Amino acid sequence: MEAVVILITASSIDEAKKIGNALMEERLIACVNIIPQVESIFYWQEKVCNEKEALMIIKTRKSLINDIIKRVKSIHSYSVPEIIALPIISGSEDYLKWVGDVTKG
Repeated sequence: MEAVVILITASSIDEAKKIGNALMEERLIACVNIIPQVESIFYWQEKVCNEKEALMIIKTRKSLINDIIKRVKSIHSYSVPEIIALPIISGSEDYLKWVGDVTKG
């Protein structure tokens, strides 16, 4: 089982909780940490935007990335949500085993 970290931004902490709970209930993720406020500066629709967002840090299986992307897109308020998966190159064996044990696969 390969574990990954997925970063997702949301418009608010409430939206992040909604997304996190949906993914958790479907056993697509083992854990989500929500950072309630980050400042995001990005280029969108021909202008530079500066927004306050919530950041989700998700731990899950690599094999579930496509299911997570599909589910997040179905409930996210953004037309193009940030969903970025990063490999975990090393970590606590017990923790990574737990990630695999609690996610469907």
